Amino acid sequence: MQLRQNNFRKLRERTFDVMIVGGGINGAAAAAALSGKGVSVALIDKGDFASSTSMHSSNLVWGGIKYMESGEFSLVRKLCRSRNHLIRSYPSSVKEIRFLTTIHRGFRHHPLVPWAGTWLYWLMGNAFTQRPHYMRPPALKAREPIIDTSCAVGGFEYSDAYLHDNDARFVFNFVRRALDFGGVAANYVEYLSSRREEGGWIARVRDVLGGDTFEIRSRAMINAAGPWVDDLNRRDGQRTEHHHVFSKGIHLIVPRLTEGRRVLAFFADDGRLFFVIPMGPRTCIGTTDTRVESPVVTVTPEDVAFVLDNINKRLSLKRPLDETDIIATRCGVRPLAIKPSGGGERDFLNLSRKHVIDLDTERAHLSIFGGKLTDCLNVGAEIVEAVKGLGIAVPDENRRWYGEPDGSVRDAFLEEARRMQLDDLTAAHASEPISQRLWRRYADQAFDMLEAVRRDQRQAEVLIEGTEYLRVELTQARDREMVTRLEDLLRRRSKISLVVPETSIGRSAGVREACEVLFGDTAEQRLAEYLEALSMDQRERRVEQGDGGGVVPGARGC
Repeated sequence: MQLRQNNFRKLRERTFDVMIVGGGINGAAAAAALSGKGVSVALIDKGDFASSTSMHSSNLVWGGIKYMESGEFSLVRKLCRSRNHLIRSYPSSVKEIRFLTTIHRGFRHHPLVPWAGTWLYWLMGNAFTQRPHYMRPPALKAREPIIDTSCAVGGFEYSDAYLHDNDARFVFNFVRRALDFGGVAANYVEYLSSRREEGGWIARVRDVLGGDTFEIRSRAMINAAGPWVDDLNRRDGQRTEHHHVFSKGIHLIVPRLTEGRRVLAFFADDGRLFFVIPMGPRTCIGTTDTRVESPVVTVTPEDVAFVLDNINKRLSLKRPLDETDIIATRCGVRPLAIKPSGGGERDFLNLSRKHVIDLDTERAHLSIFGGKLTDCLNVGAEIVEAVKGLGIAVPDENRRWYGEPDGSVRDAFLEEARRMQLDDLTAAHASEPISQRLWRRYADQAFDMLEAVRRDQRQAEVLIEGTEYLRVELTQARDREMVTRLEDLLRRRSKISLVVPETSIGRSAGVREACEVLFGDTAEQRLAEYLEALSMDQRERRVEQGDGGGVVPGARGC
């Protein structure tokens, strides 16, 4: 909490070059890019960083192969290059993964058509990944036995990438990068309004936790509020060329369905891609694509039925999945950028996630629409150029603001970990050695953790049963990660609440220990707040589901 309090003081006292509203992937990347180039930046979010759209993704970093069918080849080319750039820049976090796609009888194309598309996709991505392969149904079954190939007519395997950790963690690392470059950021700070005065911006904001209001001054304003961009612009009378429409998507987290380390891809009943994604000890399945009018969404019984129905039709499981298998859910909206006259003429399902930056030079105001994790480095670079165009000095133009440290630093870390035999302490159920985990999550900041483990080997123990989160990570979370509420740690700085059932979290001694380290004298209060929120969510789900009981798995058929 000390980091947040220090930043509050700076927000009140300084005048910044740029103020950014919204700590999702667009705002976080913009903050890291600008701070890295020497621009003074203030970043705020009304919730935690990455607490909206950016924590509800599929964790995939992909070039948008589905946009090829709608002819958006320039966008696909750009996204493929962005994916490749992320793999090179974050080799420990963004990794190539194979997609095994099954085509069933009745699909709109013969399987050779999308297979040919994967070759074009591969070439558009500079042949950076492994080559695609065509497969007949027996080969699909041999490669992944849980696929139901009784109605399959063929399939193929190709490559994209995924986040080894969770999406929100990836976003926060950009926030942390901005802080390291001298930027100022604070979560749970709500933007209320702003006004132009003497060639600059004065924004009125509110501390969500304490209730105090105060002002932040800046030369330029960036609206990176994700699904709420239009709302903020309307509030301040800011006109833009684009606006958002919303698509709701959900994923279900269930016990691990297969030991295979690949994504299983199908085409769901509504025609869109449907994934089975590995998530350590769990599997993530989805997604839906439902047009909604508001960015505030919840998982409905119909959403759950759609996902379970589609997965049970396409996999050969010992028993069909039902609601009792659901460990956690992810539910958010995709903000899709369109012009006032756009979006109605084309299929809603084919609208892309491309980002658009609307710039009001006269008022020094930028709005970022759309966007996705894959394109984050482009967003950062484009924001820097836009800010330069406003006459704001960018003193360190050539400084690199993203990516892992140089390979020699990583080698030095791993060598030190090897000498102290750190990986011998890795838990039996862990998916990776401790040294790889610490480097992937913290890079050069992990050197201090080696010293902490050297002093006390208990620091290398798993804190919460069923996860890989280590006791030594708590100090890092307390001092450098601005964990303000328990959910920030369990859901966004880690993925604990995605892999551990809610009932287990409530009983966990490790969770109580985390509260004590993170919150000190207010530990019991923070834990009670979190458990009450869990209880409220459970009550709301029971009300939504009513007394009608469970989802009936879809019948198999072609």
